[in-house]
Amino acid sequence: MFKNVAELVERAEMSMKPISEVMIEQEMDVTGKTREQIVDQMRQNLQTMEDAVKRGIEEDVVSVSGLTGGDGKKLQAYIAEGKSIGGGVTLDAVSKAMATNEVNAAMGTICATPTAGSAGVVPGVLFGVEGKLKPSEKQKLAFLFTSGAFGFVVANNASISGAAGGCQAEVGSATGMAAAALVELAGGTPSQSAEAMAIALKNMLGLVCDPVAGLVEVPCVKRNAAGASLAITAADMALAGIESRIPCDEVIDAMYRIGETMPEALRETAKGGLAATPTGRELEAKVFGLSLNASK
Repeated sequence: MFKNVAELVERAEMSMKPISEVMIEQEMDVTGKTREQIVDQMRQNLQTMEDAVKRGIEEDVVSVSGLTGGDGKKLQAYIAEGKSIGGGVTLDAVSKAMATNEVNAAMGTICATPTAGSAGVVPGVLFGVEGKLKPSEKQKLAFLFTSGAFGFVVANNASISGAAGGCQAEVGSATGMAAAALVELAGGTPSQSAEAMAIALKNMLGLVCDPVAGLVEVPCVKRNAAGASLAITAADMALAGIESRIPCDEVIDAMYRIGETMPEALRETAKGGLAATPTGRELEAKVFGLSLNASK
């Protein structure tokens, strides 16, 4: 079993197999399931992701609180106008990342990657690049296995919990996972996937978890959007041959240590950051029907 990114890359290079294949083989060893069973389970995850994206960009999805909904669909309409400043692929990924998280906020079915609060980045990137890279179902599944391999490392060496390590541990991890998987999908090497993970995650270090009203909506949805954009950028950088000066495993360790020293108010408690702004408190009071003084 690989324990860190260095071992993961070494195993892939030594066996001359993609990281996705290494992850499948590890799952077979650990669970005792057949390849067909493992792939079929991931296929179900893929379908769940696709359904969430489709619902988020086609339907009028609004959360119970009313704080979020409709932005993924709105961005799709903006892209269709042909007036966007950013690249179409990136904006499509951003839209689909938001759409997924809006479905989550509306109590819809999503696939946690690695958590519900960060569930938009991986599918957003995958379905955002679909039109350009035109992956087969097998390649889409490989994308998810590769992202899972990097998520496995983070979960076992640091944290994927906002309550434990801030949003860097959730959206940050998801961003790195998506970047690494995109590199493999685009034909990059295992080492380049690791570089993409490092580049993406180190640009998310220190990101706090400050959900308004304690709900996984504001600013979570838009942070997933930013994560999708950063994942694509990091993948392109790695594919261009750009390397992270700090090795991937050390970046993951740094993220863990930062999370350990992060104040409680900035770790999913809604006591600090955006949640503690005047508008954040007003929204909290509105959602829960509290007086403003009671919500402070």
